[in-house]
Amino acid sequence: MSTPTTGQRQYAKTPGQRARILDAAMAVFARRGERGASLREIAERVGMSQAGVLHHFGSKNALLLAVLDRFDQEDQPGHPLLTIDESVAFVREELVQGLQRPGLFQLQITLAAESIDPAHPAHDFFVDRYRRVTSQFVEPLDAAAASGGLRDDVDTTALAHLVMGAMEGLQLHHALNPEVDTVASFDLLLDVLAEAFIVSSTPDQV
Repeated sequence: MSTPTTGQRQYAKTPGQRARILDAAMAVFARRGERGASLREIAERVGMSQAGVLHHFGSKNALLLAVLDRFDQEDQPGHPLLTIDESVAFVREELVQGLQRPGLFQLQITLAAESIDPAHPAHDFFVDRYRRVTSQFVEPLDAAAASGGLRDDVDTTALAHLVMGAMEGLQLHHALNPEVDTVASFDLLLDVLAEAFIVSSTPDQV
């Protein structure tokens, strides 16, 4: 059996090497967006050639989708969100993490906006993601409506879209103006929605 050359060893498709490339790609995509990011900069961050990066992922588009998939997996709840309280706690924690890891959330916001174009390589990814996340929000809302905890005339899908839109809008505002308190604004929205749609478990005192 022949001994691998230095170049072959360098380009071995090891999980560790792929992880290092994804770390670098997430940082570059977060700062420059999909169109502004270059394979050259990503490769330089990990001490490889562009050919080495492509050896692991095949193309820039494939690397972008791998970055999005990784971020999406990290962004998932640890267990199914069965109640409104669980959903609210998860969403609020997402906003807190957004303040701690602004680059990653800016990456998601930037690419989601760019992927509106059906020709964008991440278009299908975000269409599927929004459909899945909507379902994650709607299920506990439907369960609450069925158990009498939520007004039965509420359009739960529309309510889920409202919360999702508020989250992303607040993240965008914070990215442009760090003085925006996203968590305080989100808490205010939750108070308003709870007052309007949550059915109290105890009758009002007369």
